[in-house]
Amino acid sequence: MPRFAANISMMFTELPFLDRFAAARAAGFTAVEFLFPYEHPAAEIAARLRDNGLQQVLFNAPPGDWAAGERGTAGLPGRQQEFRDGILRALDYAGALGCPRLHVMAGMTPAGVAPGTLTGLYAINLAWAAERAMAQGVTCVIEPINQRDMPGYALTGTANAVAVIEAVGRDRLGLQFDLYHTQITEGDLVPRARALLPWIAHMQVADTPGRHEPGTGEVNWPFVFAQIDEMGFDGWIGCEYRPAGDTLAGLGWFAPYKTGA
Repeated sequence: MPRFAANISMMFTELPFLDRFAAARAAGFTAVEFLFPYEHPAAEIAARLRDNGLQQVLFNAPPGDWAAGERGTAGLPGRQQEFRDGILRALDYAGALGCPRLHVMAGMTPAGVAPGTLTGLYAINLAWAAERAMAQGVTCVIEPINQRDMPGYALTGTANAVAVIEAVGRDRLGLQFDLYHTQITEGDLVPRARALLPWIAHMQVADTPGRHEPGTGEVNWPFVFAQIDEMGFDGWIGCEYRPAGDTLAGLGWFAPYKTGA
């Protein structure tokens, strides 16, 4: 049966961040992910995980200046030291939280930078990060993001992501396969997931259009989830969606997948 992790950066936003852990557990989730932990001490987050019997399965490395529109530094010239410092900080959090996966964002494509320069720097930085992460038992993952939601993001399309992973090493870097982004950019979700399975380390889900919970849009999610289960994916599927209304009211789709259901 597919295993779902609540993304508490997007879900349960009716509550303060640190209270969302208990809300996710009460709703039937046994794992969580979020975007960034850095506004809170690692020990405080670890206590919330422990007190609620939750597993932390993913979060993002520092993205640069998020408020100014930055979405990662891995592909940005002149930011290598900042990137490395951010990875080391993220790995400190991963160790404290027992988190096995770290999403490393590519960043927005800088004006005037040749694509080959960007790709080369991106691969070099990812190789450095992956080596440090592997030594700690953490897998770095990368995620192609659609250009409608994030115009100018430097990594788009699963084929591009696979090429980067192969360049760095499949044993060192994984694919974060977001079904929402893939539906927008490529579609054909089930055959694509099956073909990409050797590279996939983590999945995420939201319906299209709207990026709301499964069942609010165009995708036949019971079929998709059954096929993912049938193909043998044993990782986590992060619920990275914005609830259309109250988070709990929108969890009807989740009922068949709760532990013990």
